[in-house]
Amino acid sequence: MDPRSEVLLRQAELFGGPLLIAGLPADDLLGQLPGARGWTWHAGDQATLDARFAGRSHFGVSPPTGGFDAAVLFLPKSRELTEYLLNALAAQLTGRELFLVGEKRAGVERAAKQLAAFGKPRKLDSARHCQLWQVRVDEAPATPDLEALAQRYALQLPDGPLTVVSLPGVFSHGRLDVGSALLLEHLDALPNGHMLDFGCGAGVLGATLKRRYPDSRITLLDVDAFAVASSRLTLAANALEGDVIAGDGIDHAPHELSVILSNPPFHQGVHTHYQATEHLLRQAGRHLAPKGQLRLVANSFLKYPPLIEQHLGPCQTLADARGFRIYRADKR
Repeated sequence: MDPRSEVLLRQAELFGGPLLIAGLPADDLLGQLPGARGWTWHAGDQATLDARFAGRSHFGVSPPTGGFDAAVLFLPKSRELTEYLLNALAAQLTGRELFLVGEKRAGVERAAKQLAAFGKPRKLDSARHCQLWQVRVDEAPATPDLEALAQRYALQLPDGPLTVVSLPGVFSHGRLDVGSALLLEHLDALPNGHMLDFGCGAGVLGATLKRRYPDSRITLLDVDAFAVASSRLTLAANALEGDVIAGDGIDHAPHELSVILSNPPFHQGVHTHYQATEHLLRQAGRHLAPKGQLRLVANSFLKYPPLIEQHLGPCQTLADARGFRIYRADKR
């Protein structure tokens, strides 16, 4: 079980009534707290929770309304997302308890200071390298307007400016990351058809594809509900059409794709994970049409070409700059 869940269960007597647990891991926590309901924005965790605890988890960028006497937030990585989530929960908890649990190395003690906006916070427990904090919400904030918290910026592209809209917690919030910037320079001569932006984030690559290849169908896929919402906002801001879907990995992507384009993530929380990208490279061929193409950007130190060649075909390096490489491979 996740150590944060273990710390929470050390204080299980505090959670006798209906409880909302936000950002919870996909472990047995809901099984140990039968009066609790989950709220997650991670599509993979939602699928696991729904399979184990049917009807007891909610997926999306806003919390379910009403029906709980207290709420717990599992600290996310992003400070901006933490602020939004705390306010979204506290807005429904006037006179009731809001809890925050997280790892010390993730900055839970610093994040707990944000609880002071609602009342007088206190630390309840410290164990498993985690802390649990509590505050009675005496001063409930207004329900936050998530879209008003979005950051918007313009990319100057050869075919004109592109407006990007990113919500709190989305990768490279409010700015263009170096890897995507390099990949944007190498989108020429892609085969028309059904194109996928895998790990779409704020939708920069998918929106650019639709502008560059207007006759192609574009699908954008991400595991994170905030990224999915951001991509939809980016498409709308540029009057572009595309299918935006939530799913945990390439297995949720369409088949017969002409292109899989990706700046794949390799960080999750405070930990580093490569599994999603490695699974993409192993399975890309199953989702590509004959002569379909995989094109992605990755940190130079990641040894992806052997894996690409093993499962897809010869791997060509299109660019090597600023600590990143652009790889291209065509389906055999």
